Amino acid sequence: MKKRVLITGATGFVGYHLIKSALANDLEVYANVRQSATATHLKDFPINYVDLDLSSIYLLKENIEEKRYDYIVHAAAVTKAKKRDDYNQVNAIYTRNLALAASKSIHRIKKFVFISSLAALGPLNQKNEKLTDMGASNPVTNYGISKALAETYLAQIPNLPLITFRPTAVYGPREKDIFILIKTIKAGLELYIGKQEQELSFVYATDLANIIIKALASDVVGKSYNISDGAVYNRSALASHVRKALNKKTLTVNVPVQMIKSLAWSMERLYGMFNKIPALNVDKIKELTALNWGCDIKNIQNDFGFVPQFGLEQGLNETINWYRKNNWL
Repeated sequence: MKKRVLITGATGFVGYHLIKSALANDLEVYANVRQSATATHLKDFPINYVDLDLSSIYLLKENIEEKRYDYIVHAAAVTKAKKRDDYNQVNAIYTRNLALAASKSIHRIKKFVFISSLAALGPLNQKNEKLTDMGASNPVTNYGISKALAETYLAQIPNLPLITFRPTAVYGPREKDIFILIKTIKAGLELYIGKQEQELSFVYATDLANIIIKALASDVVGKSYNISDGAVYNRSALASHVRKALNKKTLTVNVPVQMIKSLAWSMERLYGMFNKIPALNVDKIKELTALNWGCDIKNIQNDFGFVPQFGLEQGLNETINWYRKNNWL
């Protein structure tokens, strides 16, 4: 009999790749999809659907006992919200609810995987250093704070077979934020915020999904891992590879930080009139302008034999080919 895995956040970018990897590893997938969510891009996958009430520990526990999942991969999160309380509600409290339900269930799951974020640790303020798995948590955004709070909640729950993964910036087919930068470069414009050099890290969605699914059958419990492709890039590396892949020449513009902050503030007010949140917002700028997002991945390499298959150039080539094939570019 196939092992069952519940994947929350299934309609999201990372969720899509998790489903794909889980099916490739012969798992029976239960995808948590809200009634209001668009899931047409999942229609070709042979998966089961559930609609969980993450606000109710009782109903979550009932679902876990009924479906008898072997594994839970909790990828559901909000990356844009109006207030810190909104981030905390979805990213921390709902995470705690699901974990409590799993820990209290008569049916014992074998693994609870929480997909946190490198933002939960926050960036480093010095160059030539790397964020470590057990490093101090100093998040600089409300999103990062909510993920750090979720990690704190989970650490306090007994009898939870927990593994936490903190991916850095994730890119790949279906990603929409870095896609905005790619479209800008295709239009001939290369924008930078300020003039400060940065150290950045990235991970390709397929590499991320594959190591998470591989971890489900492992004996590892109670550990947290940062995930990147292992390299540290300067701030022009992404644009350089995109230019090459698109065969484009660009006009480079360094926009003053304060100007970008003012623009983000104005966009927040404008989008707020339609009850929406822009991709570029005041909170996000704190992450975009941070000095150092390099991270150490030696522990995940040692414990799982993690060998990233995609460096930034190869991953971007694959991604851009997908965008073209699917008429995104």
